[in-house]
Amino acid sequence: MAEKKSYDHQLRTIGQSLEAQRIRIFKLQLRGERFVVTGEPDEEPSLLAKLRNWQKRNRSEGMNSSLTFTSQDIEQLDRQGRVQRSKTNQLPDAHSLANALRTVGAHLKSRDAQLIELHKQELSITILARNHAGHPEFEECTIASLYDLFLREHDKRGKQIR
Repeated sequence: MAEKKSYDHQLRTIGQSLEAQRIRIFKLQLRGERFVVTGEPDEEPSLLAKLRNWQKRNRSEGMNSSLTFTSQDIEQLDRQGRVQRSKTNQLPDAHSLANALRTVGAHLKSRDAQLIELHKQELSITILARNHAGHPEFEECTIASLYDLFLREHDKRGKQIR
């Protein structure tokens, strides 16, 4: 098995980037040392946004495009995200995309599993991972089912939950 990855931090950072780009439904694949995300931003309700999307489709640019995150990209995005996270004294939103992905990463880490692919749908996340014996495993989690794991991981990090 390859070295154990810190998926919780990597996936949280990718989740923050996807939230900023309004991408909530996507496929994420680990290809070597790169994370490749395929998905579309949520539609904007304005007429101007619809016109812009129509033009992009006609020029075949951007719709259902992919984003690639290298370790350098993730480090830079994490630094930017750390600044934003330090500005608040609030309890993190357990249902945010970033925290849902962080929780999935912690789940993979606790099982000593290696991520292969992840599919994020509206209310669920499907995970394809390689277990410690090297065999692929498939798991589907609802976003709601990740809440208890989120609370346990949050406690481990030494933060108080109210």
